[in-house]
Amino acid sequence: MDHLSSMDAAFLHLETPETPMHVGSLMLFELPQGYQGDYYEDVKAMLGKRLHLCTVFHRKLAQMPFDLADPVWIDDDDVDLDYHVRSVTLRRPGTMAQLEQLVARLHSSLLDRSRPLWEMVVIDGLGNGRVAFYSKAHHSGIDGKAGVEMAKVLYDISPATREVAPPRRARGTGRYQLGVSELLQAAVSNSAQQYLKVAKLLPSAVKALGAAGKVIATRKTVKGERKLGLGLAPKTIFNASITNQRSFSTLSLPLAELKALGARVGGTVNTVVMAMCSGALRRFLKERGLLPKKPLIAAVPVSLRGADDDAMNNQVSMVRVDLATDIDDPAERFKAIHASSEAGKAVVRELKPVLGVDLPVTGAPWLLSGMASLIGRSGLTSRLPAAGNVAISNVPGPPVPLYMAGARMTHFYPVSIPSHGMALNITVQSYAGSLEFGLTACRRVLPQDESHELIEHLRAALREIQNLPGLADAAAAAPQKSLPAAPAPAAPGKKAAKASPSKTTPARKATGGKPKRAAGEAGKRAH
Repeated sequence: MDHLSSMDAAFLHLETPETPMHVGSLMLFELPQGYQGDYYEDVKAMLGKRLHLCTVFHRKLAQMPFDLADPVWIDDDDVDLDYHVRSVTLRRPGTMAQLEQLVARLHSSLLDRSRPLWEMVVIDGLGNGRVAFYSKAHHSGIDGKAGVEMAKVLYDISPATREVAPPRRARGTGRYQLGVSELLQAAVSNSAQQYLKVAKLLPSAVKALGAAGKVIATRKTVKGERKLGLGLAPKTIFNASITNQRSFSTLSLPLAELKALGARVGGTVNTVVMAMCSGALRRFLKERGLLPKKPLIAAVPVSLRGADDDAMNNQVSMVRVDLATDIDDPAERFKAIHASSEAGKAVVRELKPVLGVDLPVTGAPWLLSGMASLIGRSGLTSRLPAAGNVAISNVPGPPVPLYMAGARMTHFYPVSIPSHGMALNITVQSYAGSLEFGLTACRRVLPQDESHELIEHLRAALREIQNLPGLADAAAAAPQKSLPAAPAPAAPGKKAAKASPSKTTPARKATGGKPKRAAGEAGKRAH
């Protein structure tokens, strides 16, 4: 058995019928020229041969008695592939809008906890002849980076489907679930290990907290400049209790152009994405007369995973970024967003040693589940102060084209999790030279047509950033202080002309009114 970390388990305990806690992807595939087979059957056969390569596909949950502790992962030796992999055909004409609406509906249903926590759907009937593939897996077993690692197992980097070694024969007990005594013993043992880890980490934690405190202390800004410290977020239409109904829309942009744009205007790709979201949300709310005077705040997940860590669990934290929606000038707004984003990441870098630590709490499952149900169904979210207005996530994806069962993947859109108090989640993922946007929201808060409207506002916001002056342009356009003209060199045998007494030159100011002596000393040093 494998123990869930406290962060992994939290995604299970906080799940309610209104807030399914799974993440997903929508992929579009281009079938090989002249293909005549059944793509659904080809995909299912390929997956059947590779399920053993990724633990997410063949493990399920074993719940603790009375929810006294977090559940554990156990192997499932009888995965029903026909249940987990399904097929759907779109009605004519098979537009992208129809596909997005179908994905929104598929994403709204809970995963069956008695089985491995994943499902996949092959979708045909698209008018352009392509095939779509939707997958979802519970966030308790996978985060954005681990999802990319899982994709490397599922997909190929060439049209040829690679062969993999078959799974070895399992030598387990063959029981469907573990006994009560085994589960309780595992819970006690795991809790003891967690407390020991926390005790060993205390010296490092003190150091990390001190370093983070220094970073925060250096955030002092000059009088009149925008503060980097953020208070509570203003209330917006997105800070509401949600239902399980979803809306979903997509956008694809060339990654190289966004990288060049970020470098030109003094930011990163992440800054460009944040500024696009800021401009789009600002325009969307302003058109409805709903733009608050205070700036919107984004909740931005950041990865705590090391470069060589390929564990399939969650290692993330969150920073709050000022979206500066109260600033009219796009250039000033861009600078404020970049400064806030960099300041938040600096604090997380210092706190990284302690942010991912398991904190065991006896009875946490029923306590967290009860709180999640209370907050969602009581409508408290609409009345409680908001920490953030919208979730915005940027996940690095595969840089090269991928193939599945011989078909080339043309797009790889993320489908994510809205929550109570943050009814809109904007997730961005890079793939093969593109930056793929996926907007997932509660349909009651952001209907499908308004989600598409927000996509158009994102395009408009990008054009606005493209029209900003670059760093070189801004430097050239900045007002330059005029320097006094240097005196003409004296003719041989004549003294240099004195400066006019009515105008004090910089040299006179610096030397207390004795420019001739300063010039003479400079001449001596030059020789």
